Amino acid sequence: MQALQLTLQLTVAAMGIGMVIGLFFALLKLSPIRPLNAIANLYITVVRATPLIVQIFVLYFGFTEIIAFSQFWAASLALAFHNGAYIAEIFRGGIQSIEKGQTEAARSLGMSSSLAMRRIVLPQAFKRTVPPLGNQFIIGLKDSSLAAFIGMTEIFNYSRQMVSATYLELEFYILAAVYYLIIVLIFTWFVNKLEHRLSVSDH
Repeated sequence: MQALQLTLQLTVAAMGIGMVIGLFFALLKLSPIRPLNAIANLYITVVRATPLIVQIFVLYFGFTEIIAFSQFWAASLALAFHNGAYIAEIFRGGIQSIEKGQTEAARSLGMSSSLAMRRIVLPQAFKRTVPPLGNQFIIGLKDSSLAAFIGMTEIFNYSRQMVSATYLELEFYILAAVYYLIIVLIFTWFVNKLEHRLSVSDH
């Protein structure tokens, strides 16, 4: 149960931070200021072009002389950094799907650009991004197994340790797969309920 709890804590922390990073870089990418746009494009390109395991190793081993991250925070921040790039593109697509007329109407009522974004655009964009965000959360959950390579005893690493102790490879790796499957099914059910509730609120 501790391995399961650690996997969930790691995934929730990573995706929570990744949402903030993703929204930040989505807004930079939509900015009319070109240098900000370029920074967002650079971040997204670098993250997409490099493997997650390399990013985890850079944070955990590469920065030891500057700052020593614990295993948990090295894995959480690397997962957040990695998923943030994909979430940025999800948010960007969601924001761009909102009709410009709504922003113009909000501005005509005296709202500033930032206020119109917070009160009019972002709430609607979030509704449209729930399905892809759910998929990204599931990807993040499965990617959390890479934390085993820096020694975190999450579900996958716990299974490896049990295999080493008992030589029951098939049993413990299938058990790990069942744990991931149960979490994904529960989360998929939650996302479907949330999506249904948000669609009802639109009517």
